[in-house]
Amino acid sequence: MENNYLTVAALTKYIKRKIDVDPHLKNVLLKGEISNFSHHSRGHMYLTIKDDQAKVQAVMFAGNNRSLKFKPENGMNVLIKGEISVYEAFGQYQLYIQQMEPDGIGSLYLAYEQLKEKLHKQGYFDVQHKKKIPLFPEHIGVITSPTGAAVRDIITTIKRRYPIVQITVIPALVQGDNAATSIANAIDHANDLDIFDTIIVGRGGGSIEELWAFNEAIVAEAIYHSKTPIISAVGHETDVTISDYVADLRAPTPTGAAELAVQSQIELREKISTLTRSLTREIRNEIRNQKRQLDRLKGAYAFRYPEQLIKQKEQALDSFVASLQKEMIANQKEKETRLINLYKRFVAQHPQKQLEQSKLKLGEKIKSQNYFMNKIVEKKSTQLVSAIDKLSLVNPLEIMKRGFALPYTTDEKLIKSVQQVKENDYIKIRINDGNLNCQVLEVEEESKS
Repeated sequence: MENNYLTVAALTKYIKRKIDVDPHLKNVLLKGEISNFSHHSRGHMYLTIKDDQAKVQAVMFAGNNRSLKFKPENGMNVLIKGEISVYEAFGQYQLYIQQMEPDGIGSLYLAYEQLKEKLHKQGYFDVQHKKKIPLFPEHIGVITSPTGAAVRDIITTIKRRYPIVQITVIPALVQGDNAATSIANAIDHANDLDIFDTIIVGRGGGSIEELWAFNEAIVAEAIYHSKTPIISAVGHETDVTISDYVADLRAPTPTGAAELAVQSQIELREKISTLTRSLTREIRNEIRNQKRQLDRLKGAYAFRYPEQLIKQKEQALDSFVASLQKEMIANQKEKETRLINLYKRFVAQHPQKQLEQSKLKLGEKIKSQNYFMNKIVEKKSTQLVSAIDKLSLVNPLEIMKRGFALPYTTDEKLIKSVQQVKENDYIKIRINDGNLNCQVLEVEEESKS
């Protein structure tokens, strides 16, 4: 009987088909702890789901994890919906995750806390970045749904409190998948128009899902980079969104935002009335004080006897004029004396005289320099001749002139020992007027006694 052996690929494919047709493995609900989490550059998430007794490999492709409202992390307990299949390349079964959310805490709340912590570290909530809301705006932009109750409350409150301000509603979606992009685009558009003193962004109350657009990073970025001050008015007083933290001012409700954006005309009238009464009182007190001052001036000596006062002042003026003339004459004489002294000094230090003296000094210095240079040249010449004589004594060429010769090997090495050559070697003998090319007939080595 012939044995039918399977290949590994065939066995794995068979097991995969068995698992893929099992209806119980098509819709698996699983809970466990994340470990070995890795978010690939292509967007896929690879992780292990484990409990105290076992673990299973899992993958969540980018098309599924793109809708996650939180960031998975190692050690996080999660609730998972997916299916089981076999990864043929490794011959192992794994979980293909379709949906995932934190176990014990809502995914939206976790995403809210994660984004809040991230923006806080980046300085989006810093007080020094927040802009001051103008006290008396001329034009206010309102970004919200044009059909909601919030826009009516804002417009009604502003018109009641400060009717002279202009209001422009910039429509935006405030709920749903496209709401965050719509709100961010509206904020950018309002800044591009550059006509608003203040911008109100908000909507009425609702669940965390309905208010979620104001917890998106794109809206936080738009508010943070807005050149125009923004008041955030989202939901009720207990609803706090990321937009509230980033905005320049947070209002508890849309109506509260309108009250913060403008002054109350009733309160302004009362302030004006109070200031008017205070100003009137101050003016009356000032008039009273000035009248007293005028009465004192009227009773002064100058107003009672003006002719005598004028005569006294004329005499004093004559005295001042005489003193001034005397000072001017003395000052003029002093200036003349100083001018004469300066002229004498100028003549004594005339440039022509200084030039002649400098020429004499230069001539003396040139003579002195020439003298010392000649001395140095003589000294160095003597030293040079002495050095040449010494070099001549040790110059090999001078030695050869006296009949000596220098033997060299064929590779131009000086022969200093009989050990460097052997019989029949060719050598070069360098003498005073040329070279001799020779062949060694015999090598005789002297014994050292």
